Amino acid sequence: MLRFFAFALLLGCWTYSVLAVVAAERYRRRKPSQEKASPATGISILKPLAGLDMGLEANLRSYFEQDYPLFELLFAVRDSGDAPAQIVRDLQAQYPHVASQLIVTGEPPYPHDKVFKLQCLLEIARYELIAMADSDVRAGSDFCRQLAAEFSNQNLALTTCPYRAIGGPSLWSRLEALSMNTDFFAGVFTAVMLEGAKFAIGPTIVARRSLLQSLGGIERFRDYISEDFVLGHTASEQGFGVDLSSYTVEHRIGSEVLLKNFAHRARWARTTRRSRPAGYIGQFFTYPVSALSCILFLLPFWKPLLAITVVLRVLNAYVISDRVLRARVPWHLLPLQDLLSFAFWLAGFFGNSVEWRGRRYLIKRDGTLEAQN
Repeated sequence: MLRFFAFALLLGCWTYSVLAVVAAERYRRRKPSQEKASPATGISILKPLAGLDMGLEANLRSYFEQDYPLFELLFAVRDSGDAPAQIVRDLQAQYPHVASQLIVTGEPPYPHDKVFKLQCLLEIARYELIAMADSDVRAGSDFCRQLAAEFSNQNLALTTCPYRAIGGPSLWSRLEALSMNTDFFAGVFTAVMLEGAKFAIGPTIVARRSLLQSLGGIERFRDYISEDFVLGHTASEQGFGVDLSSYTVEHRIGSEVLLKNFAHRARWARTTRRSRPAGYIGQFFTYPVSALSCILFLLPFWKPLLAITVVLRVLNAYVISDRVLRARVPWHLLPLQDLLSFAFWLAGFFGNSVEWRGRRYLIKRDGTLEAQN
């Protein structure tokens, strides 16, 4: 019975690895929309800012340099003296021909500062297409043109851009980027292939204003720590067209020290467990090498199966990260990253509270937050 159960688990890991490769290749072969956007298709790019992200000026500059005739850049800070505000002002002076505006929102009336800033920016946005892009995202000059072309499909209401995670100089940052570029997007591509896009992922979401209004405004998601996932899921559940964009952006994740990075990854794990409890359990099959390592403690004579498992893992990482996202795999870090990812997955089953923006919150079963004293 033990051998049968162990082999079933291992076979599940192998099957998932193959499915992830097929899904990633299927996504890679999708051609960008050949439709041309109407000259009247305007895009409002919303940028909520908080703190000095590594490379922030270059990130923001990439949006000022869009090769597109009709767009606006809207930035929000909490206080006029916030460091990002001066960077925005400097860029506005360098690109006076670009329609842009910086607003000061003040203190948010609810915990989710990002959602509040987006809510304030939506009130002044002029165009129907709304691109919500985090401050640590960098895009090519064809970002607006490609997204506008995708929305020439009138059935599309919301799309989310895959991203290529770029780590900072610290080891922990590079390991987290590797996890995003392999483990995370293996799950994204597989889910889209099997079920369709029934969710959204930050850090870049593009939606029609009419969709956001139909859902009750972005403020409807103010109590969710994973507001991006819930936004896309809600839109899909209500019958709106949701898809994964063919356009890839860069996600510059910065460089946190060990403790902050681990706290961030633990928060991510707990949030995912609350957002998708069944899917979180199924993540076991996304860690084939770690799963087999556990099995070998009980069945050491299964060591020959390690070769098959490692080959599938390497193929999975290469196709998703290198071929699809165009992010080179640091192979020497992959074993350590696999161990860390598995450890954080296990840790995600314990505890329901997270540290977020300097405060402690309880993540309730529906994924909403409750402040703790």
